Amino acid sequence: MQVQTVKNGAAAADRSIASLAERYRQIRAMTRALCAPLVTEDYVIQSMQDVSPTKWHLAHTTWFFETFVLTPFAEGYRPFNPDFAYLFNSYYVQAGDRHCRPKRGLLSRPTVEEVYQYRKFVDQQMAQLFETTSDAESTEARRRIEIGLNHEQQHQELILTDIKHVLSENPLRPVYAEGAQIGHTALPPPAEWIENEGGLVEIGYQGDGFFYDNEGPVHQVFVEPFAFASRPVTNREYIEFMEAGGYDRTELWLSEGWTAVETSGWKAPGYWESSDGQWWNFTLRGFRPVNLDEPVCHVSYFEADAYARWADARLMTEFEWEVASRDVVIEGNFVERKNFHPIRAQGRSGAVEQMFGDVWEWTRSQYSPYPRYKPEPGALGEYNGKFMCNQFVLRGGSVATSETHIRRTYRNFFHPSARWQFTGIRLARN
Repeated sequence: MQVQTVKNGAAAADRSIASLAERYRQIRAMTRALCAPLVTEDYVIQSMQDVSPTKWHLAHTTWFFETFVLTPFAEGYRPFNPDFAYLFNSYYVQAGDRHCRPKRGLLSRPTVEEVYQYRKFVDQQMAQLFETTSDAESTEARRRIEIGLNHEQQHQELILTDIKHVLSENPLRPVYAEGAQIGHTALPPPAEWIENEGGLVEIGYQGDGFFYDNEGPVHQVFVEPFAFASRPVTNREYIEFMEAGGYDRTELWLSEGWTAVETSGWKAPGYWESSDGQWWNFTLRGFRPVNLDEPVCHVSYFEADAYARWADARLMTEFEWEVASRDVVIEGNFVERKNFHPIRAQGRSGAVEQMFGDVWEWTRSQYSPYPRYKPEPGALGEYNGKFMCNQFVLRGGSVATSETHIRRTYRNFFHPSARWQFTGIRLARN
């Protein structure tokens, strides 16, 4: 989903039209459900350039199906509003001109109601397409629909991360989700080091389901023996770094990271504030004291790297991460649990915990193409490949990610200064 946050993809068209139609209805309904706590005024604000208004996300994901599915495959299709192609394209240069990203928050029109009408119209047209298309003649259409659904799930995550930033700018500290989190009560034990022998390993997606083109081709990588932490770094541990002068010690920071510290005034993770000698943080469930035993989140790559240096460790490479995750079940604190914030580890001795869900884990790997990678031709080929510059890979998903969307080969990517996503730290060492 990325603008820079929208990812690009490739897929196997292996679903029947009927099953794809049901999945379409479920995912589109999930987007609506995530917006249910919002009021109209919440939908239109763009609090910084990396954030897009909720209204824009709703329209852009709809534009994707209109542009890449309905227009080429629905006979006689006529757009809901031809102007929307300009307003709600993101970065698909080959698909036409685009409204500039930093000004998305200035679009008071179309209204939120009109955008929902747009979604309803496209959903109706998609339903007709599902009814009139057979499995035998729909291979390319199904492939594009699958990409569109995964694209919408990425924007569901962005809806949450973006509205969190929007609400955090309000001094009234609005609450997105009422109620308490459902988590573990046991205190997590000290992190343990899990050893991995490494070796010559195959990296990349192998299977028959959907995957993004940046997850392949499958290739071999030699991984030196390494050890990795059994759980992510906690707030308690990160505060120790802060109290040891971590944000003041230039020797811990990459040059560009130190510049970010100086220019942005970083002294703590994103959304943290100090009051009366205690750290508080803004969450989607309200402004509350920092829970010391939850995984630290909203840290940049620069902060993750500096913490690792301070801890006499390092970040994992994305290849180490993929190898380390192979014996870990893909389950955890995902968006379906409706916590909307990381929770404590269970505290199981010797177990690898929270590898999936809770926080995206920064790796030290720059986002680059795998050997023999080649994006597909046309506008859909712009989905991933053209962002392979000046960004770092993250793995594992977060509290804002759907459990039906993540894979152990999934490569998220952000600029190293980004902090508004649920990003955290897992240590490694040689």
